[in-house]
Amino acid sequence: MEQATDTIPAGPTAIRHLLLDALALPEWNEAFLDIEGPPAAAEGSRYALRVRLGLSGELLYTAVEPDRIEITWQVPGFREVGTWAIGQDSQVTHTFEQTGPLATVLRPAYRNIATIRLARLTNRLRALAHSA
Repeated sequence: MEQATDTIPAGPTAIRHLLLDALALPEWNEAFLDIEGPPAAAEGSRYALRVRLGLSGELLYTAVEPDRIEITWQVPGFREVGTWAIGQDSQVTHTFEQTGPLATVLRPAYRNIATIRLARLTNRLRALAHSA
C-alpha cells in the first residue's frame, strides 16, 4: 500500500470537483490515456479506460462521500483501489493498493507515486484557477 498526505491550496469543494471530473483525469494522471463515460461521476459511475502500455479496462467510483472518494480501476493483470480523503483544511491523503501480476512487475515504478499524484492534482487545480 502506498500513501501520501499534503495540504492542497484549494478548497475541499474544488478538490472534490476535480476528482469527480473523470473525463479530465488523464490531464493530471499520466497513467490514463483516455476515459469515456458520464461527464460527472457519482458513486457507481463506470468508465471505459485506456492506459499506458495500450491496455483497456474499466474505472469505477466505488465511494463518493463528502470527505472521501474511492476509485477502482483495472486492466488485464492489474487492479488498483485508490482513496482520496479530503479534510476541511484541504489536507488530502491519497492511499492506493495495487494487485495482480502486472502490479507485481510494475511495483518499483509506483514508489512515491501517491506523492506525485498529489503534486499533479495541486498543479492542475492551480492551472484551472489561473485560467478562470
